[in-house]
Amino acid sequence: MARVRLSVAERREELLRAAVEQIEVRGVSAVRIADVASVLGVSNALVLYHFSTKEKLVAAAFAYAAEADLAHLRGLLARRTSAVRRLRAAVRWYAPTGQAKGWRLWIEGWAVSLRDPALREVAGDLDQQWKAELAEVIEEGAAAGEFDCDDPMSVAWRLTALLDGLAVQMTSYAGPLSRATMLRWAEEALARELGIEHAVLTA
Repeated sequence: MARVRLSVAERREELLRAAVEQIEVRGVSAVRIADVASVLGVSNALVLYHFSTKEKLVAAAFAYAAEADLAHLRGLLARRTSAVRRLRAAVRWYAPTGQAKGWRLWIEGWAVSLRDPALREVAGDLDQQWKAELAEVIEEGAAAGEFDCDDPMSVAWRLTALLDGLAVQMTSYAGPLSRATMLRWAEEALARELGIEHAVLTA
């Protein structure tokens, strides 16, 4: 059966989705251009036409997946409710669930970015956007008098550092740390950072 002719944008998105799936299955180091081409039934040359190297494909696939997560975060933080409630929702969504595919992709990306400048730049930029989104809501909450905070960006850095570390532990070492414990620790840390009682955060 002849394949439906896709626009350039549609083809790129199809390739990126396939690349993300293959990275989740095989890992960044092991995935090949041929794996992505094979799962879609296209030639290696077609993949290389859109992404001239494996490194560029991997960086673009990582950005594609991470930007979808970032869009979800923005949706949570844009809700019409208090800053405290929005921040708690973000913390709870951050914690790994199920197979933690999103977290496995981030961990893979961080590891490879140590030696891949293109991926390091993409991952670093996305990480800064996450922090900026959280800092903006923290600033809004302080301005509204919900809590006191003189340095929202520093709070965002400390909070994401804790969340990242706990999520990596949960994803890499199944068992010792439960999601419930991670959420309790993260919420207690958020409450301390905002200078409010944990009970107020969870009310």
